[in-house]
Amino acid sequence: MKETTSREAANHYLNRDLSWAEFNWRVMEEAQDPTTPLLERVKFLSIVSSNLDEFMSVRVAGIKDQIKAGYTKKDFTGYTPAGLFKRIMKRSSKMVSEQYRTYREILRLLGKEGIYIADYEDLTVTQRKAMDEYYHEIVFPVLTPMAVDQARPFPLVRTQAVYLAVVLMKEGDDPEDEPYFAILQVPSNLMRFIEVPARANSKKHEFILIEELIEQHIHTLFSGYTAVSVQAFRLTRNADLTLNEEGAEDLLEEIENQLRRRRWGDPVRLEVQKGMHPYALKQLTEEFEITDNVFEIDGPIDLTYLMKLTGSLKGYDHLRYKPIESVYPAELDDIEDLFAKLRQRDVLVYHPYESFDAVTDFICQAAYDPQVLAIKMTLYRVSGNSPLIQALARAAESGKQVTVVVELKARFDEERNIAWARMLEQSGCHVVYGLIGLKTHAKITLVVRQEQDGLHRYVHVGTGNYNDNTAKLYTDVGLFTSHKVIGEDASALFNEVTGYSAPHNWKAFGVAPTDMMDKLFEKIRREAKHAAEGKPARIIAKFNSLSNQQMVDELYQASQAGVKIDLIVRGVCCLRPGVPGLSEHITVRSIVDRFLEHSRIFYFENEGEPEVYIASADWMTRNLTRRVELMCPVFDKDIQQSLINILQLNLRDNVKARQLQPNGLYERVTAGDDEPLRSQFEAMRISSWKTTAHEG
Repeated sequence: MKETTSREAANHYLNRDLSWAEFNWRVMEEAQDPTTPLLERVKFLSIVSSNLDEFMSVRVAGIKDQIKAGYTKKDFTGYTPAGLFKRIMKRSSKMVSEQYRTYREILRLLGKEGIYIADYEDLTVTQRKAMDEYYHEIVFPVLTPMAVDQARPFPLVRTQAVYLAVVLMKEGDDPEDEPYFAILQVPSNLMRFIEVPARANSKKHEFILIEELIEQHIHTLFSGYTAVSVQAFRLTRNADLTLNEEGAEDLLEEIENQLRRRRWGDPVRLEVQKGMHPYALKQLTEEFEITDNVFEIDGPIDLTYLMKLTGSLKGYDHLRYKPIESVYPAELDDIEDLFAKLRQRDVLVYHPYESFDAVTDFICQAAYDPQVLAIKMTLYRVSGNSPLIQALARAAESGKQVTVVVELKARFDEERNIAWARMLEQSGCHVVYGLIGLKTHAKITLVVRQEQDGLHRYVHVGTGNYNDNTAKLYTDVGLFTSHKVIGEDASALFNEVTGYSAPHNWKAFGVAPTDMMDKLFEKIRREAKHAAEGKPARIIAKFNSLSNQQMVDELYQASQAGVKIDLIVRGVCCLRPGVPGLSEHITVRSIVDRFLEHSRIFYFENEGEPEVYIASADWMTRNLTRRVELMCPVFDKDIQQSLINILQLNLRDNVKARQLQPNGLYERVTAGDDEPLRSQFEAMRISSWKTTAHEG
């Protein structure tokens, strides 16, 4: 009986990793959608690859670690690590097959537009001559063939680099003899694709992949031997950092050391070119001790190169989205003194429809303003040439107290953040690396200014990173405010992160890992109580992922009490909506479109007195229990309404929205008899989310 109950309970939840696979399928659908401009489809196909790379190097790597450790306990969705791994491999294999089928279809369509990934054999004599010269002058000097034999052990293979496996026979040897084996790294510091000189009187753009060019000239690297086969492979290693923060005297140095180790983490996935020579495959699988996660690739290994290819093509505007014209927020336009404006009213910005320049200007004005005494800021992921870094450095050099909480553990951005941390320290900024054992993921800036009537605090709180590049690609909201209570909480938050402070009794904020989850539970339970009493009760929440079991259970209980709950979840969702007696009042939708949906906005009906919050946190266990996260209330009624309008736009999307079904699959929302509404395109008309009446 207990086993049956446990199985039924597990059926209430969707598995996090399988849900992620469904998300990547939605990304693939954008690559397959004929209404998506062709070069944008190419980008989406590249994103499918990069998503899968991260999934394998982090999530699948963790599952394999559990299997290796003999862990057999089921998770709350009913899967053992071994069972989950088997299911993931089946789903991922199907995904990769579909990915390369889509790749071939896109190549066909690109050919109609005069863009070709050519085979060397199809080039003209003149083109081959040009490619031969490129090989000998540019490629050949960089190549290093590495033989594998008794005297020369298997060389270390870098994670996610493309290599060639070369099977060789010595001239005059018996074909029945064991062949020779070597590997060769495809240079990662050269362009993966090479533009071929145009044919006479042709406007076609032709490219050849560098590995094919190397294969055609493989004889230049192994004189006296004949290449029996030359085929590509790629290894993905475990990319999780294992940090001993308490034992590290200098966290920055410890992370640098771990980054070097990441390159040689345990093998997780092996990709091999279709038809790999049996001897080469045996050499690779034995060396990497991997047989259960080998993908045979019917095409070029690693399609992430497609992103750079689209960027290299000049013209072809008809194959791209029209450039978005981000507008400067009207409330801040033509304002000389931004602080004077913020003393009068709060301001909301919605990226990328409104320009990130407003955030940059806020930091820059604070840096140069002689009345500003201090600037405090969290940095999680910043761009390669961030103007914010320059402004903070200038502020410190001019004598202001500048404190920057730099999160060194932002996965795959660690090296960049280390570089910024060192630069800021050299400029005189106080650089803090956060709290031991916790990532600092909150997005907040505090400016302290001396004015005639005393000190004033100005705060920016955002849902996205302080990154001017991703602010053009991600949808995020940010709040500028001089609200006294928010300013006091902001000061307390920085004191807690940078110094020794007991957990604060927050007046406005919800802060993870201390009290954010409890505050969310309290608000969900309040809505459930109101519903049970026959009062209006509603929850609308928008975020990236939902995987915390307690949170799912709280939402189930609220649904059973009669609360109408609409969740807008871009990625992972472990909640199973629409199940009678469990979640029939809950809907879950995902929007995958031109921009990456990244905003975190929470709405609670509160018996006709709505509460609206913006946050840095998704509703995942890691965000709620293992990170410093921030949830900030919005007090201004007009801004509350604007945020509600954003949520309603998402709920009305019938072009790019998919609705999660009880079986765990997503179905595209269709317009039916209604007018088609694409929420991102509608939001580009800035007024639509600032003036549309609330549609409850």
